[in-house]
Amino acid sequence: MQSIELFAGAGGLAIGAEFAGAKPALVVERDKWCCNTINLNRAAIIKNWPEPKEADVKTIDYSSLEGDVDLVTGGPPCQPFSMGGKHKANDDQRDMWSEAVRAVRETLPKAFVFENVKGLMRGAFSDYTAYIQLQLTYPFIQIRSEEDWFDHLKRLEQHHSSSGDKALHYQVFPPRVLNAANFGIPQKRERVFFVGFRSDTGAQWSFPDATHSLDSLRMDQSEKGRYWEIHKISKKHRPKNLVKAKQFKEGLLPWVTVRDALVDLPDPEIFPERAKDFKNHKFQPGARAYPGHTGSPLDLPAKALKAGVHGVPGGENMLVRTDGSIRYFSIRESARLQTFPDSYEFSGSWSEAMRQIGNAVPVKLAETIISSVIAQINGLDAFP
Repeated sequence: MQSIELFAGAGGLAIGAEFAGAKPALVVERDKWCCNTINLNRAAIIKNWPEPKEADVKTIDYSSLEGDVDLVTGGPPCQPFSMGGKHKANDDQRDMWSEAVRAVRETLPKAFVFENVKGLMRGAFSDYTAYIQLQLTYPFIQIRSEEDWFDHLKRLEQHHSSSGDKALHYQVFPPRVLNAANFGIPQKRERVFFVGFRSDTGAQWSFPDATHSLDSLRMDQSEKGRYWEIHKISKKHRPKNLVKAKQFKEGLLPWVTVRDALVDLPDPEIFPERAKDFKNHKFQPGARAYPGHTGSPLDLPAKALKAGVHGVPGGENMLVRTDGSIRYFSIRESARLQTFPDSYEFSGSWSEAMRQIGNAVPVKLAETIISSVIAQINGLDAFP
């Protein structure tokens, strides 16, 4: 299963793709620190990867890969649509959706998976979201030199509404916002996914169902549950007035909490010598809470880790201990919350590594989505 990874960042989406069975023929990332991180791990973790191409995707020539690629994945820069950004969308020079479309047009993969921030689904961006979806559906209908994007959108809509078109295109599923916590990731991180299959494959696919829920966690933390016993927390040290489950659904596992995820990691502030046994697990001083930035409690999934437009926002990347004290998550802890392998190293300072991690897709979420896509492709190959 040969793939291309665009806008690779620190590799979260691509690692998930590899765990799902894809082998990248090309990995593109313009940021040198992210490329350094990928290269740090190629010998031990991501052995099948080529050396990342440190370049702007606009400069990439896909001609040698046409017809040989099964899957294209990537996360176009999210800052144009981020809730913490400037919300300039298509007017932001970092908007690279047209390059994602070009990669599909020039390589003709059987399928693609692109992801972005939840903010892309805001009402203010609805026209542009529709434009992205229609471009991916009809990548061969390119924008003309005299057109702006809105005129191109109108032409795509007219083509889409016409009947009898049998030309090759892509079946693009309505973009779906997925909460990582609902898939066993110890973080309440919401990302939007665009998934499409080439029209001649006849694919019949749907987004995977959630496997975990908040109500299951609430049940597990109730008197009937086992959460506190597993973690050896006595009754006097358990939170008071726990919220009861409202719509408990059998078969769903409990959300994974910060305590679950970090259970075997020594606190790097209290046990610095023991923390040295883990890569990138060092205490970072200077954490402080302020309104709107109060950190993540131990007994829920973490708040979404952030990279930040103007640097890492400390309150979103802090742990709140049971005694109310706070500290920054270490790089290793943050990587755990994004489900990177423990042996995966990050290049650069704490703030640089946190930027990479904060921009990443949780590896396990990527693996879940892409595994379902690859299963569909393999099923099509088995029954031509």
